[in-house]
Amino acid sequence: MPIEKIIVLEDDLIVRKNLEQQLRHRRYDVASAATLAEAQDLLGRDTFDLIFVDVRLPDGEGTDLLRELQTRPQRPLAVITTGFASVESAVECMRNGAFDYLIKPFSADQLEVTLKKAEEFTQLLRVNRYLSHEEDDDAGCELLGKSPAMETLRSLIRKVAPTQATVLIQGESGTGKELVARALYRQSPRGHAPFIKVNCAAIPENLIESEFFGHEKGAFTGAINKREGRFELAHGGTILLDEVSEVSSQVQAKLLRVLQERELERVGGNRTIKVDVRVIATTNRNLEQSVQRKEFRQDLYFRLNVVPIQVPPLRERRSDIPELAEQFMHRFSRKHGVRVTGISAACLQALKAHGWPGNVRELQNVIERAVILSGDSGLLETEHLGFATAPVVASDADTLVSAGASGVLGGAPISAASDAAGAEVPVPLVDGSLNGIVSLAELERQQIFRALEHTRGNRTHAARLLGISIRTLRNKLHEYGRDTKDGGGDDGGDDGVVD
Repeated sequence: MPIEKIIVLEDDLIVRKNLEQQLRHRRYDVASAATLAEAQDLLGRDTFDLIFVDVRLPDGEGTDLLRELQTRPQRPLAVITTGFASVESAVECMRNGAFDYLIKPFSADQLEVTLKKAEEFTQLLRVNRYLSHEEDDDAGCELLGKSPAMETLRSLIRKVAPTQATVLIQGESGTGKELVARALYRQSPRGHAPFIKVNCAAIPENLIESEFFGHEKGAFTGAINKREGRFELAHGGTILLDEVSEVSSQVQAKLLRVLQERELERVGGNRTIKVDVRVIATTNRNLEQSVQRKEFRQDLYFRLNVVPIQVPPLRERRSDIPELAEQFMHRFSRKHGVRVTGISAACLQALKAHGWPGNVRELQNVIERAVILSGDSGLLETEHLGFATAPVVASDADTLVSAGASGVLGGAPISAASDAAGAEVPVPLVDGSLNGIVSLAELERQQIFRALEHTRGNRTHAARLLGISIRTLRNKLHEYGRDTKDGGGDDGGDDGVVD
């Protein structure tokens, strides 16, 4: 529960004992004080979540304590209780930071309403404090693609999301497992509640237990204050255990208890805390193999694998690459202030031919780099991708571009190279292989035609880019069966073009 420890500051013994009894009945830890000095002593020795403050006390006014509480880094919510209520008093207390104002005698129902409001407010503060330090690189991203694999995945999400079932999402790194988790969260009845992420691979092993379950003040060196764990922050909502396979065996045992009993204990504490959370876990490993190697508990695997979801790698849904590439292009064009209007057909073929070991994340990084390197051209070309050989492969019939054809992804036209007179000079596409392995002779041929395409058929500029003489370039073109016009000497005094 967000509120655990409460101070009752009340000089009337009967009222104080009655309020203490009602609070303890609701399973709160309660400390009592009859004077301001006693309350300040309690606040100096421990951290409290809530304090009931009487206005008139033997050694001062409760409003004096209210003002002092506002200067503390860890301050409890303050509820004013008074038998001498007035509008002026209520206004002054609220201005000084009071959370609520109760007139004595108050009923058990009034107390219940105040406690419920305080619980919800405290939970909201803690979740917002956590989220304010989180970086969500995938904010605004959706599960893109119309391939059969993605349609099947979306259909499964629609079936699973409305339930309370624990979900295990498996897939290679960069496939978008967290996006699947967020889709499950958004489409669930808990979509309005907290969504708390724990990156199990990024947290040091000696701290992950504290991150999961929280700790009490003084539980270990550096624990100067009580801290709620991620499971408590996710109370009423969803928790994402990202890369759960990286959790140590010791924490796995405690994690199993949370999944079975929905209860936990903080590090250094002995209070059993009930939590209501939906658990979604992701992993890029084969957990069945990890179980066989005794690296992951079998009982925990069964608890997590209630509903398994497998996210397909990008190489198994190549038809989604154009849509993904265009979305990333527009996003990074806005982010970096670079005007990009489209992706060339040759560039698109290279994207579809790549093996994508890093999946969608790698594609995202490649497109960002291409957008930055495109400069003022307005079009993403093969050389902007940064591939080692950048083979152009006609992998799909609908992406073939014949000599002299024009096409573009994203709306900008692309045409064949042209000579000085403006006539189109077709630059042929060359064969490659899906794994990018080509012979040295073929690689040389590819580079020469890419240079000519880049310079729009200008031999002088192409030779300069390749670091060879025009005579060498002319001889190579003759070997490839391409005639040339000799408009100058070997050293390139002319700007002749390929016919």
